[in-house]
Amino acid sequence: MRSTSPDRPAAHRGWRRAGAAAAAAAALVFAGLGTAVQADAATVSTKVTWTATPCATPKHKGELACDSYRVTGGLTAFQKQQAARTGVTPKAADAATPSGYGPTNLQSAYGLTSAAASNGSGETIAIVDAYNDPNAESDLATYRSYYGLSACTTANGCFKKVSQTGSTTSLPSSDAGWSEEISLDLDMASAVCPKCNILLVEATSATMANLGKAVNEAVTLGAKYVSNSYGGSESSSDTSYDSSYFNHPGVAITVSAGDSGYGAEYPAASRYVTSVGGTALKTSSTTRGWTETVWKTSSTEGTGSGCSSYDTKPSWQTDTGCAKRTISDVSAVADPATGVSVYDSYGVTAGWYTFGGTSASSPIIAAVYALAGTPSSSSYPASFPYTKAGTSALNDVTGGNNGSCTTTYLCTAQTGYDGPTGWGTPEGVSAFTG
Repeated sequence: MRSTSPDRPAAHRGWRRAGAAAAAAAALVFAGLGTAVQADAATVSTKVTWTATPCATPKHKGELACDSYRVTGGLTAFQKQQAARTGVTPKAADAATPSGYGPTNLQSAYGLTSAAASNGSGETIAIVDAYNDPNAESDLATYRSYYGLSACTTANGCFKKVSQTGSTTSLPSSDAGWSEEISLDLDMASAVCPKCNILLVEATSATMANLGKAVNEAVTLGAKYVSNSYGGSESSSDTSYDSSYFNHPGVAITVSAGDSGYGAEYPAASRYVTSVGGTALKTSSTTRGWTETVWKTSSTEGTGSGCSSYDTKPSWQTDTGCAKRTISDVSAVADPATGVSVYDSYGVTAGWYTFGGTSASSPIIAAVYALAGTPSSSSYPASFPYTKAGTSALNDVTGGNNGSCTTTYLCTAQTGYDGPTGWGTPEGVSAFTG
């Protein structure tokens, strides 16, 4: 098991439709973008707009939804950061250049620069999604090449794509919406753990039964880290799904907490997984160089959290506001306005897009587990962050909320544990070892 101290360099690197030009200019001045930016402010919308990824709306009854959003306009946090550094007027997002956070940003934000450079060789992160992305490998190659990451291909043994039965040739039908989700997941795993191998397991459809079989196949094929960026309403069947698909000791299984604000969803509610909430991530003048708050756009859009109606509370979770399982355990960036860069080409104009949603935070946390090293064979890695609760191994998120609730900490950030962000975000890898 490896453990690397957080790497925090001394200097960090680098809402909806816009109103009147004067307001846009004022916003840019407030953001510190300088006089050169003000001159062209009338032509640039500073408010970020986005749309739900098509797979966020299930096509068929009984299917689960992916947890992602794609930015459609405005200036992301990354673009504002770049403009503040260069004094150059930012341009609206287009498909020609990245407009979201890349690997250097994410590694810096979470104290992972040294670990990402040294760890991960021989580890396999599995990405479980529905349907087929025919361009998955080529899109991943473009992302990795742009950011200077080593090639990850079928030919060199780094990348493998299979169906839920393990077939490399008999794959599910292709789907443009889920292809966007797949690109997001593959790119985030690469950004945080560039030396890791990646196994993409494509379920026949987005039902829990098929996605669950894909999880089992990922574990059968040797993955010790499995990311799941989807979810749906809880049901009385969830405890049986737990035992059938998610009870894998020695495997770190991460699941998105959801994008609909306060309220529990499954499989994030499974007692056997690490449920991952979402934050808004911005640069700051702090020692860390970054600051985070709970991601919330509206009462119905933001990171999920809450109490499970069915799943038993795991022994390591001791908060008193939920008799059963509480969501979340930890968190990472998910706000589309502070989103991440992704390269995608299937069903859209080939190019760079910025994505948000807890579909981004789940593979990020899976990759942090991979940097931390193989979990012990009898462990449940969801418990690992709890052993470091309240320490410098996690960035405590103390601002923001994802809705209204009777028991405040379940929907509002506070010092220590809270529902929307769990125990916080990674600061190095030590909270993810055990």
